[in-house]
Amino acid sequence: MKTYKLVDLAKTIRSKNAGTDRLTFDIIFREKETYEMVKKSGALTKETISALYGIDKERIVDFVEFDPAFAIKFSIQRLRPSGSFGEGDVFGCQQYAPLYDIEVNVED
Repeated sequence: MKTYKLVDLAKTIRSKNAGTDRLTFDIIFREKETYEMVKKSGALTKETISALYGIDKERIVDFVEFDPAFAIKFSIQRLRPSGSFGEGDVFGCQQYAPLYDIEVNVED
């Protein structure tokens, strides 16, 4: 078994607004083989995202493995609308960092 960090496998890991009430996350890979390896590992699921961000699974409103782009995408319902009082990231672009350290375990 070999272990990789997601940040070492993905070309792009980002977050951004998806309207005023949602954050969307994109994890994009350069090669189909790496994308398929990560999918097969089970490292990225609604359950792992829920645990990583400490949120109820029901707040993950979309979770898509988008084969044509070698991408895994998901959206989270915000607790407060973007820009409202007490909301800490108006553009949603500071939420992706915890994804970097996800461990991807693959067979040798």
